Amino acid sequence: MRSHITSGLAALALLAAAPALAADQALIDAAKKEGAVTWYTTSIIDQFVRPAAEAFEKKYGIKVAYARSNAVEMELRVLNEARAGRMQADIVDGTTTSIVLKKQNLVEKWTPAVDLPERYRDPEGYWMASQEYVLTPGYNTDLVPKGTEPRTWEDLLDPKYKGRMAWNSTPSSSAGQGFVGLVLMEYGEARARDYFSKLAKQNVVGIKAAARQVLDQVIAGEYFIALQIFNNHAPISKWRGAPVGWLKLEPALAVVLPMSLTKGAPHPNAGKLLFEFILSEEGQKIMADSGELPVLPSVTPKEPDLRPGPGNYRATYMAPEKLVSDVAAWTKIYDEYFK
Repeated sequence: MRSHITSGLAALALLAAAPALAADQALIDAAKKEGAVTWYTTSIIDQFVRPAAEAFEKKYGIKVAYARSNAVEMELRVLNEARAGRMQADIVDGTTTSIVLKKQNLVEKWTPAVDLPERYRDPEGYWMASQEYVLTPGYNTDLVPKGTEPRTWEDLLDPKYKGRMAWNSTPSSSAGQGFVGLVLMEYGEARARDYFSKLAKQNVVGIKAAARQVLDQVIAGEYFIALQIFNNHAPISKWRGAPVGWLKLEPALAVVLPMSLTKGAPHPNAGKLLFEFILSEEGQKIMADSGELPVLPSVTPKEPDLRPGPGNYRATYMAPEKLVSDVAAWTKIYDEYFK
């Protein structure tokens, strides 16, 4: 009798599991019928986007189109498409993009069934992080000799760096405004303002370009130090022979890259399938191999030292919603001292 009960329970378990398996195949079939997917991204094409798209195309036979811009430009582009009734993107990402579009009711309440730490998920289900960013200074190792690198924010006030530091001046976490916000959170307003008045005398150069492009100018020798870069971009360039490193100035600012399915997506099933692929172990390994910081706990970064944590270095983690709400105040203070 016991064996019959056990067999019956096993059969019921298989039947219960069947719908999930059928749904997965149904999504694949529906995505293949759509035949294409469009991904709007802030990630660098040659590092992760192209390898991930090629792997997805090879696996499913679905063509991936992608377009890259910064988060602010991405938000405006999607808003304009929605107003014109011609949504082009199926999935979008950006440090603040999903939050802004969520407020405009332009992203769907849908996320892949992936078990991620809380800071990588929207509790309401409108976005899920695909990767993590840690923002630190980067420097030219030919221009800043080994052993002389700045180790604290106060070290950035050394006269030898006057006019030789740069940052992105477009309001974002990876810009001067993000650096201002980090110092405010760490020091408090009174002490932070005292520091900003001193740093302003260093004539930090504001460049209206992505943090990656600011780092490229440092690598080219235009400046000694790039403040507020994505720390993983330094080793990616170093692997290619560039004279570049990054600095563990504490705390660093850690943010995530939320990804969402757009409302009115022309290829919703292919969008879901690509979203799932990016957060799968296969997709996250492609991300790690590209030098980016994956969010899936089972996947280790190519350079684990990039990640903050006990025994390494300290970081302040900031939720995407707080970035959106606080960047205006940071910009106001940034403009007072550095514009």
